[in-house]
Amino acid sequence: MQPDPLKVFIVHKGATCGSCGRDLGAKAWISLDREQGALCLQCADMDHLVFLPSGDAALTRRARKHSRLPAIVLKWSKARKRYERQGMLVEDDALARAEEECLSDADLRQRRREREAIRRAELDQQFVQQFAERIVQLFPGLPSGRATSIAEHACRKYSGRVGRTAAARELEEEAISLAVRAHIRHAETEYDELLLRGFDRDIARAEVENQIRKVLDQWKQG
Repeated sequence: MQPDPLKVFIVHKGATCGSCGRDLGAKAWISLDREQGALCLQCADMDHLVFLPSGDAALTRRARKHSRLPAIVLKWSKARKRYERQGMLVEDDALARAEEECLSDADLRQRRREREAIRRAELDQQFVQQFAERIVQLFPGLPSGRATSIAEHACRKYSGRVGRTAAARELEEEAISLAVRAHIRHAETEYDELLLRGFDRDIARAEVENQIRKVLDQWKQG
């Protein structure tokens, strides 16, 4: 059975993450935790997801079906006095698979060109390159192509991305390591599967911590 999607809220007045303590600024993207309150996407373990705007019902339905951790994005409407759906956060490969099912080859190529243009527009390409180069310096054993992917995910404009912090702008080792750890957690461990099985987030993190450290050590050694 497909799990109920999580919810992410775009808030107007900004927020502070109840876990890491960062000021997320105006128009922050947050998840709500019963104990900690507002969480940035990194602390909520949703910073690896990509945004799919509302508008294409078939694409949204298929992307949600294929994504293990879909999240509905909501924004407060002052006019209607209610939260309104803006789209969904889904996994990259889930969106790609959904597009292949929905579109012809020509339409698929056009849509991906458009999505690539949007992705480039929302990223500081020079900073992404610097971020990726710093990742390779710190983790020379990283598989080919991963550094750019990690950097792009970390530097997207959704509030709470580790690449948007002051420390990341200075290319500090801790900020770079956080981005790499987040990537390993989702791509190299069974962390997402544990969440789907009902594990508490902190317990799931503890379960995969040794795996993360092992991969980090391998990538650091080159």
